[in-house]
Amino acid sequence: MLFSSHIKAALVLTAGAICLSPVYAVTTVIPSTSFSSYTTFESFWAYLYPWGSDHNGSARMVGNSTDHSHIGVESSTLTLIATPTTNAVPPTSTANPNPAIHYASGTIYAQSQITVTSTDSYTISGEFSAPTTFGTWPAFWLTAVNTWPPETDIGEWKGTANSWFNTFNTSSIVQSDIIDWPTDLSFHALKAVLTAESNDVDVKIDFYMDDVLQTTQYGQGFVGQPLWLIIDLQMEGSSGSPGPTGTTIYKVRNMLMTRTGS
Repeated sequence: MLFSSHIKAALVLTAGAICLSPVYAVTTVIPSTSFSSYTTFESFWAYLYPWGSDHNGSARMVGNSTDHSHIGVESSTLTLIATPTTNAVPPTSTANPNPAIHYASGTIYAQSQITVTSTDSYTISGEFSAPTTFGTWPAFWLTAVNTWPPETDIGEWKGTANSWFNTFNTSSIVQSDIIDWPTDLSFHALKAVLTAESNDVDVKIDFYMDDVLQTTQYGQGFVGQPLWLIIDLQMEGSSGSPGPTGTTIYKVRNMLMTRTGS
């Protein structure tokens, strides 16, 4: 009888310990079907940058729910298209460093902001057919909603056969790792996993290409900072100039964002 009581107590304690363990759920924030139709696309994404049509390159973004000339969705694939403009006197970008506008192009951003916390981590992935021609500057990146930085570039192509993983802790303190990227416009997968460090201040960022871990970087003070997710086809700027005289195409498919939290 005494032996049975000990067993019963042990079972109760074990059950209590199991109940106290946190249960983590995975929530799909953006499904891999978000590019299946314009209706679905507009449920998860918005046109242009969060701040408007211009940024730090020579492309001005064009697109809305009725103008898909530079932002297209077909066959479950997002297509961003950059074309040279023909202005005799080109306008200048409204964003620093105010370059001349030489292209019309496409950019989108996720309606759901990303905020890594001690209880919420994120996994962001997709497959990319990215141009690497000199003067083309496509990217797949996270940037601060409020005060910059933080910024993390999951994929960035600067006019060469490389893709960059970047984390900006300040404008001058930047972690960068460069991987080879094919020039045949084949699709390759990129993924970033963002998790809060034990200090509940910094964020660990694991970067993958084709499901192989490439590098790990750390965002200082990134915990609790809301971020925009942006897919854009900028031109020239950091990728060099002059850019191409013809059409440039950047494609993305199977874009998926999940949140893991208690």
